[in-house]
Amino acid sequence: MKHVNAKTIEWILRIAVAGEFLGHGIFALQIKQGWIPYFTSVGISVETAMVILPIIGGLDIILAILVLIKPIRIALIWAVFWGFLTALIRPIAGEPIWDFVERFTNIGAPLALLLLIGLPRNLKEFFK
Repeated sequence: MKHVNAKTIEWILRIAVAGEFLGHGIFALQIKQGWIPYFTSVGISVETAMVILPIIGGLDIILAILVLIKPIRIALIWAVFWGFLTALIRPIAGEPIWDFVERFTNIGAPLALLLLIGLPRNLKEFFK
């Protein structure tokens, strides 16, 4: 098998992370009704959820574009954190734990990209 270089792996991960956040962003902009219970399960009203979902969607789309253009570390750290929270909210909302486990890729892909690029060693590197 031919060796795959780090740049190829980086691009695969960048496209995967961008696809995840673009898809979720579009659903959020559309105020996906199936997501409302995730908000209400932690005390956020339906009305507030309907206001913040498009904001979340816009941020997700911006993140998707940023990862394709220049995957800065702080954005990838946010993607890992947000991927973890959005996976965790499912069992909190009463879904099986397997709904959380199934979404490990939403955590793993941005984490793998972050590790490939390199963890920040100082404050300046968070924004590189």
